[in-house]
Amino acid sequence: MTGHRMNEHGQPIGLPVDGSFPRPLPPRSPMTGRFVSLEPTRADHAEALFEAFAKDDSGANWTYLPGEPLPDLATAQDWISRCAESSDPLFHTLCTPDGTPVGIASYLRIDPANGVIEVGHIHFSPLLQRSPAATEAMYLMMKRAFDELGYRRYEWKCDALNAPSRRAAERLGFNYEGTFRQAVVTKGRNRDTAWFSILDTEWPRLRARFEAWLAPANFDAEGRQIARLSDL
Repeated sequence: MTGHRMNEHGQPIGLPVDGSFPRPLPPRSPMTGRFVSLEPTRADHAEALFEAFAKDDSGANWTYLPGEPLPDLATAQDWISRCAESSDPLFHTLCTPDGTPVGIASYLRIDPANGVIEVGHIHFSPLLQRSPAATEAMYLMMKRAFDELGYRRYEWKCDALNAPSRRAAERLGFNYEGTFRQAVVTKGRNRDTAWFSILDTEWPRLRARFEAWLAPANFDAEGRQIARLSDL
């Protein structure tokens, strides 16, 4: 439980909140790192994303995502066009340093009045999975939410059966808060939803950890990590 104080009736109440609300909406502007850049999703990203996602021959990456594997470029173009027009979720395309789209992620359930924002619709193609770029993308999105926009709470939710997503959340520093049972129906089946979060008070420590992991000195000549993020 977070801190509290007592009111004049002897009842515990929450601590005062500093800052002005509502907080700003996330802008449609790039976020750039050493390994990856996040560009506001555009319709002309469709062809490269279609090719990147097609490298998942089995379609297993779509199991816990809304939607199904993209059967053709026309379907991909329609989907990406709708993503580009959306403001919540606000989609970003993850690009390699040469500008090639290799994945997407979004801010969603954006709540400026309370300073709460969620990261989701994360779809990393095989070109991006288990790479420094994937971790840096999540760091850049957190950094914008906390340092640039002043949000108080950053959320991650996933199917409770999605073990890789749960491991990713914990590796990135999210705290598990519990599971909402029978939260939604998706693709005709039940989904229990696992909730994770990071608070603004926790962010400075996590930011230092990310920056230490992403530092050039933490990678050898072949680009392999020296210290794991979980060890920092």
